[in-house]
Amino acid sequence: MTSRHAPGHPLHPESLKDKQRTLREGFSMPLTLRVHRALSWLRRAEAEQQDEDVRFVLLWIGFNAAYAGNVGLALAGDSRRERDMFSEFFATLVAFDGKHRIYDMVWQRFSQEIRLLLDNRFVFAPFWNHHNQIEGYDDWNVRLERERVAIGGALRRQDTATILSILFGRMYVLRNQLVHGGATWNSEVNRAQVRDGAALLGCLLPVFIDLMMDNPDHEWAMPHYPVIEENA
Repeated sequence: MTSRHAPGHPLHPESLKDKQRTLREGFSMPLTLRVHRALSWLRRAEAEQQDEDVRFVLLWIGFNAAYAGNVGLALAGDSRRERDMFSEFFATLVAFDGKHRIYDMVWQRFSQEIRLLLDNRFVFAPFWNHHNQIEGYDDWNVRLERERVAIGGALRRQDTATILSILFGRMYVLRNQLVHGGATWNSEVNRAQVRDGAALLGCLLPVFIDLMMDNPDHEWAMPHYPVIEENA
């Protein structure tokens, strides 16, 4: 399965870069930084033809650059607060998505892969908290079932923003496994998760960036690490 858009497609990274060059004079500084940084990582990921682990990490960095979350919270390992930031970002983008491109990807193109990721305990943070003997997570299976109920409700309502928030919460666990050395490179153990996660990110991130560029008047917050002059 490929996640790459063909050259010349409006969502191909190079086409998005051309669009950014045309529109960037009208961007606020926060949007300028978000789009420029996200595109740089997306373009690098597009050049990664073989290694899905590397591709997933590159795409996740691009996603981080786009939504510009508070990195301090992520470093603290607070996945719940991270999901709150995901939720706000996704709600904004879904509201902008008049052509229903995100909706179509979530409910049509990748519905099976998304269901598998959402049902996988190995990308469910409370499961690992329990196995790492963190107090208060003995009921991880109850929490998983509770989240399945929430997912079912979101599916029935076709609530795209909620599904994305839960989905990216799961992929955040996968991101942590890779970035923090909790997985072997090219391991068969997590191959399906990495492959599907990279495919999803590779298709969703260009749409996210495109929607951001189409809505420059939105009050985009300044990224956590703005550009600071050396003599400042």
